[in-house]
Amino acid sequence: MKLVISLLLGAGLILSNSAYAATVYWADWTQSSNNTVTGSIDALGTTVGINTSSSTNYHFVQTDGSGINYYLPSAPYISPAVENAPSTSDIIALNSAGTETIVFSTAVVDPLIALVSWNGNTLEFNAPIEIVSYAPGYWGSGTPILNSTETGLFGSGDLHAVVRLKGTYNSISFTHTSELWHGYTVGITAAVPEPETYGLMLLGLGLIGISARRRNSQYA
Repeated sequence: MKLVISLLLGAGLILSNSAYAATVYWADWTQSSNNTVTGSIDALGTTVGINTSSSTNYHFVQTDGSGINYYLPSAPYISPAVENAPSTSDIIALNSAGTETIVFSTAVVDPLIALVSWNGNTLEFNAPIEIVSYAPGYWGSGTPILNSTETGLFGSGDLHAVVRLKGTYNSISFTHTSELWHGYTVGITAAVPEPETYGLMLLGLGLIGISARRRNSQYA
């Protein structure tokens, strides 16, 4: 029984972390070209590869913690759902209107996008979104306005915020409009739990049921 309980607790912790985790693991961007950027995210012992591609050339890209940290002050990137802002200055900066496609090497749950200076910009995602946090940031302040389908937003003023896509994804994409420049990075709270996790939970529940029936038969 102790082993079963331990297995259930371990599996429960993994599942609760994926659903309620406060710590965000932000992308470490390592290489870039005119319209592609690659990197990885280390989350709970799992390394998730991440690749982005753009339909237009990037304005600039900061990799390996170089350059200005546009995530300061950190207030736009922290809320009850988001414990920590991006920890380095890594950022992908856009200016010409286009489409961004982000591909993960393994499925992730509820990925997050940290936005820097989306001034009067319109975003449209390929999935439902929710606004996790926003506040005055490096370039000023703005307010996100969700569209009627909750798949996109308009940045009224100079928006600095975190947006979460609800669901499980191997890739995500969004369109954006032209501006001097606006930047973003990507974060996750955890990769999708391995199938073995669910198997352990089902096994544990089955063993508990068998044990309970044996006890009942002993005292019948």
